[in-house]
Amino acid sequence: MRIPHHASVAALAPVAAAITALSLMQAPACAAVTSTDNAAQVPATSLISAGSAARPLGNAPRCVAVWQKTGSIHKTGYARNDCGYRMNLKIVWAFGKDGSCRTVAPGQTIKHQVPRGPRNFDGASKC
Repeated sequence: MRIPHHASVAALAPVAAAITALSLMQAPACAAVTSTDNAAQVPATSLISAGSAARPLGNAPRCVAVWQKTGSIHKTGYARNDCGYRMNLKIVWAFGKDGSCRTVAPGQTIKHQVPRGPRNFDGASKC
């Protein structure tokens, strides 16, 4: 960002305060997730919350939690059914084939893995 020479330091103080406040905010180190493999520990920073402004593109209801993990070779997309009813879900990827449609019980998590590269995680969709 380029600042004009005539900008006063006092005018930039609110911006500096906001940046300082953001840098002091800390997310919890880890959030436990119930999974079909009973071994998932997902960093809270990788969760995409239901109220997030950056909600993925899939058409799953807001009670479905979605997140991804990116490794050195693969990307894995996850969807956990936090709704009180069964539903059919699939993991959705941009630039390639989506995951298969699966019946997901309340509290159950599905996952789908793709090679890392131009694929983007688009969340989960009902199917």
